[in-house]
Amino acid sequence: MTSTMITAAAAGTWKLGDRTVNRLGFGTMRLPQHGEALIPDAVPRDRDQAIAVLRRAVELGVNHLDTAAFYFSPLSSANELINRALAPYPDDLVIVTKVGPGRDPSGDWLPHATPGQLRGQVEENLRQLGRDHLDVVNLRIVGADSIAERFGALAELRDAGLVRHLGLSNIRPHQLAEAQAIAPVVCVQNMYGIGASAEQEEMLRICGERGIAFVPFYSIAGSGRTAGAPVHALADGSTDGLPDGDGAVEAVARARGVSAAQVRLAWTLQRGPHVLAIPGTGDLGHLAQNVAAGALRLSAEELAGLGSSA
Repeated sequence: MTSTMITAAAAGTWKLGDRTVNRLGFGTMRLPQHGEALIPDAVPRDRDQAIAVLRRAVELGVNHLDTAAFYFSPLSSANELINRALAPYPDDLVIVTKVGPGRDPSGDWLPHATPGQLRGQVEENLRQLGRDHLDVVNLRIVGADSIAERFGALAELRDAGLVRHLGLSNIRPHQLAEAQAIAPVVCVQNMYGIGASAEQEEMLRICGERGIAFVPFYSIAGSGRTAGAPVHALADGSTDGLPDGDGAVEAVARARGVSAAQVRLAWTLQRGPHVLAIPGTGDLGHLAQNVAAGALRLSAEELAGLGSSA
């Protein structure tokens, strides 16, 4: 599958509140460093390379960026890279950020922010991005306890004009219902991909029924998860280290002459018109492949082999 001239528009569009985005977006977690963002000693990525990837993503039609103030290395942060690469921002660009967790200056992970601390996190994202408002803010959850107080604090910031729309990340169905009783929810960002559990499938279904965007994370990493996406399997039969248990993905990738990551992205996008994809990479070649996956349509037979129907 060639990626020549294929843009993110090939994946179709969805509305996040009043903002229309291409369903193939870009996640910035891996831009400041190689590997998982939450590892303090991760190896920083070359700044010029990261900036080039961001600019190329927008050139390829990506208008939905996923970021967070806690995506940073000792040398740079995802938000600062976005600001440096893309400001002044295109009118159609939607930047979605997350609050709730955080990292202190030493890099130690802080899993929860209090309702009072959330305003500071929102203001930090505004400062880093150079914006006077945030398009979408997701409240990232750890655990199954009540989110009413925290989500209510973000709803107040929305009413004050600092935030345009609200979303949720890493949640359970009862937490979505709790949030919707307080303010509109435009997106849910949860773990999801081939081999998803019944609980993950339930959240996908609930979001579809309620017209909420479902935005999977780790959707192309497969069993690697935080280690990143499997390296692609090509039509020449090479597997390049695909993890065990991915035989069905490998078979489709070989037959189509595409990468395993592209198969996973195509599968994800075909799970429903409300499903968005935010693959991240620091490599220009992988970026082009990810965007091209938005034009890949898997057959009913291929989908069945991967564990779903059309």
